[in-house]
Amino acid sequence: MDLLDCGEQEPALIGRRMLVATLAGSVLSQVVPAAHAQPDADALKAFIALSRFLTGRGELDADQARQLHEALHAQAGDFDADARALLVLIAERKLAIGRLQLTLDTEASRLAPLPRKIVSAWYTGIVGEDERARCVLFETSLMYAAVKDRLTPPSYCHGPHASWASPPG
Repeated sequence: MDLLDCGEQEPALIGRRMLVATLAGSVLSQVVPAAHAQPDADALKAFIALSRFLTGRGELDADQARQLHEALHAQAGDFDADARALLVLIAERKLAIGRLQLTLDTEASRLAPLPRKIVSAWYTGIVGEDERARCVLFETSLMYAAVKDRLTPPSYCHGPHASWASPPG
């Protein structure tokens, strides 16, 4: 059969192809790990609330929060459930930020690494470690926001050529 022939058999071929594609998609959706699923809006809200608590900042950039959340979610499929569990634990036990990590570490909680991962992601802009490390934010990470009145991110020039060579006034 000529593939360019648009005769009577084409609808049957298209129908079979659609059936095969649909079945393949159904099978793949069952096989692909949940870690690759997109996080939901409620999970993002929980992440932002937890991030505000952990960083001590009342306002965090929504787009940056989305990017970090997606990266953390992609690294660990149970990230959203753990973030919600940590929020519940903080609320139920009325844990202050100064006692949170000590409490989690002392109790050998499975949630103990989570605050460090989130704060590290916000301040460095990097999610993951070693081969799995991924730079999500750079010049907008919180480590640069904390000193933005005096320093610029490396590789960013804050004045005209050679302005850094003049001694401070």
